[in-house]
Amino acid sequence: MDGVQVEAILKRFEAPDEVREMTLGRFELVHIGGLTIGRASYQPGWIWSQHVGKALGQRTCQVEHVGLVVSGRSRVVMDDGREFEMSAGDLFAIGPGHDSIVVGDEPYVSLHFVGASGYATKEPEPAPISAVAGVRTPMGRPSATGSRRPS
Repeated sequence: MDGVQVEAILKRFEAPDEVREMTLGRFELVHIGGLTIGRASYQPGWIWSQHVGKALGQRTCQVEHVGLVVSGRSRVVMDDGREFEMSAGDLFAIGPGHDSIVVGDEPYVSLHFVGASGYATKEPEPAPISAVAGVRTPMGRPSATGSRRPS
């Protein structure tokens, strides 16, 4: 490449840039390529409203998440009463206003590509890049593509 050096960065969650500890769980953050990516690891019995929300003074999580379930299962309960379960291999996009409960006897692990920096902290998360584009996602949140879920 004519003497041009291309930057390459490798990181691992075993050596995270930041760790947020909580009862029955932890949230590890890695900053790479201008992104903050999180790994959530929760033990059986973990419930967001009890083990995170209580300390933040929140009844439900107000962070938007986009991620991938690596292992285990979690039940999500939205503020409007809708419920669904996520398991290994599921990609998810969840809007603000939800609770999450680990289901079963297996630990739950997920990767978070959106929402990681503002999760389990009182510090506000910077607006996602998609917010600058001014278009909406299926959840009514800004999106770079402008796609919408059918009503």
